[in-house]
Amino acid sequence: MKKICRLFLLSFSIFTAMGLLSFAQAQGVTLPNINIGMKSIENPTEVVNAVKIILILTVLTLAPAILILMTSFTRLIIVFSFLRQAIGTQQMPPNQLLVGLALFLTFFIMTPIFSQINKNALTPYLDGKLSQEKALDAALAPLRGFMFNQTRDSDLSLFVNLSKMEKPKTRADVPTTVLVPAFAISELKTAFQIGFILYLPFLVIDMVVASVLMAVGMMMLPPVVVSLPFKIMLFVLVDGWGLLIGSMVKSFG
Repeated sequence: MKKICRLFLLSFSIFTAMGLLSFAQAQGVTLPNINIGMKSIENPTEVVNAVKIILILTVLTLAPAILILMTSFTRLIIVFSFLRQAIGTQQMPPNQLLVGLALFLTFFIMTPIFSQINKNALTPYLDGKLSQEKALDAALAPLRGFMFNQTRDSDLSLFVNLSKMEKPKTRADVPTTVLVPAFAISELKTAFQIGFILYLPFLVIDMVVASVLMAVGMMMLPPVVVSLPFKIMLFVLVDGWGLLIGSMVKSFG
């Protein structure tokens, strides 16, 4: 059935394209020509521009990884996942909702950083006041400052030692390739610490419910069935989402 649907969609697309071409020719509309090929280039500037385009496309493919490893997204999504597991609601909230919430909170937290990048790097580069190299350095400066503020010294020392480089004297001497993984594992460690703290009150509720059920002889009734409504009620009564998100945003301050 799926193959038949695919063939139908493919045939429909082909006939639609042919119909649009016929209509355009009948109306006298000039369609652009697209030629893909290879030719010899005598001007080195054209080669440099082609290499720059390839590098830009490569950076765009790595954009999701850059967003995850160089912003607050990692800590947020891990904490939200821990919270869902601690409450025991399985797939509620769904993954799409948690990822969307973490993404918009990331934009909210990183807005001052992005504003600095736009002011000091992107706008001057588009106006022709900065070269690509200087614009890249100006764009990395706010991100590096943010990552340094959230990175533990022990994690940074670990990757400095692993890289076998000379001990840096200032933050400017630390390469970005060393800073990014150090920041990533620091965020993982912080997220797991917050997740452990989140688990404690819900774990207490599970233990109390399990003890009560065993005391009254209801051993066949799963404790999760009884404890889940109490955990949801506790989380709602204490305004859990407000407390958690407020604390998470303030932790990056």
